[in-house]
Amino acid sequence: MPSQCRAMSSSPNTLSARTLSSYKTLQDCPRPPQAAAAEAAPPSAGRPLDAGWRQWIVENRLRHCTPASMVATMASGGVDPREAAVAIAQMESDPGYLAALKMRELRDKLASTMANLQRLWEQAPDYAHVEKRSRVSREEFIERYVRGCRPVVLTDVTHDWPAMARWSPQDLKERFGHLTVEIQAERNANQRYEVDKLAHRRQVRLADFVDRVLQAGHSNDEYLTANNELLRRPEFAPLLDDIGSLPPVCDRATLGERSSFWCGPGGTVTPLHHDTLMLFHTQVVGRKRWRFISPLQTPRLYNHYQVFSDVNLDAVDLQRHPEFAGVTVLDVVVEPGETMFLPLGWWHQVSSLDLSLSFSYSNLDVPNTYTYVNPNITNW
Repeated sequence: MPSQCRAMSSSPNTLSARTLSSYKTLQDCPRPPQAAAAEAAPPSAGRPLDAGWRQWIVENRLRHCTPASMVATMASGGVDPREAAVAIAQMESDPGYLAALKMRELRDKLASTMANLQRLWEQAPDYAHVEKRSRVSREEFIERYVRGCRPVVLTDVTHDWPAMARWSPQDLKERFGHLTVEIQAERNANQRYEVDKLAHRRQVRLADFVDRVLQAGHSNDEYLTANNELLRRPEFAPLLDDIGSLPPVCDRATLGERSSFWCGPGGTVTPLHHDTLMLFHTQVVGRKRWRFISPLQTPRLYNHYQVFSDVNLDAVDLQRHPEFAGVTVLDVVVEPGETMFLPLGWWHQVSSLDLSLSFSYSNLDVPNTYTYVNPNITNW
């Protein structure tokens, strides 16, 4: 995270040299979306500083941006530099901004506490390594991975799963091909395909979907995901019959209501997000690459909307997301027959390396219901 600056006085103040000197590590101002829009269509004469720009001034002052960089960005968006400088200076005494400064101090304290705890976690020699384990007892699993909040891959869960010998694209077609399922389609045309997943819902015969997967090659265009909830349908109960032993912290009685089936070609990507509970995810066919980021790094992940991050781990843009610099990413490939444990709150981005059939389940018999207060910012 950027270095923290000394808090501004809560009393009204102008943008004096004394005030500026207290911000010794102010950041350059990132380019806002409205700046590009303003360049394409400059504001009409007499209204260069509308409410959108004034809100942007507050947001970027609260993010420790330098007035000079803000003036430059606003000028590139069609605002007169002198008017921009005056507006920024006037904002320093605005009551709403002064109240927001207090809220920023509280937020910064929480963020610094999380950052310090993260530093402690990262002192562990094996922090960046995702373990692969077998024969883990219930007691050790709960202590080390559930309460210890660490991802781990279990390599021996599926030793007696009929699914490992049976599941395949052809098997799906033969047993369930006549049934209609809900998939996500046409994802490549929308960078926000997961946020906008409802717009990508399509109803298709499973046999037709399997054919499309087989013909797709490496593609992120369509995916049968957990949102389908097909395992709640009696017609798909035979899939649950193909699941054998479960990890020692699972409740078999609730498997049907707390499990999901996944199917898609190599190339499907679930973007960076966090779940609101803990779960297991078993690979039956194909491999998946999991990349993890600690929940303690949340303040650096641009979590503006619900449980999603604006950061794409396949194309990190530090100019757009400078606070992401230095974030530690854990990386592991889960092979067929292996089971990924997702601990509470860990951010993850998942990529299918091959055509993939997988099974996830959240039926832990330890407390697994948690509440998150999520942001709903759609215009940042």
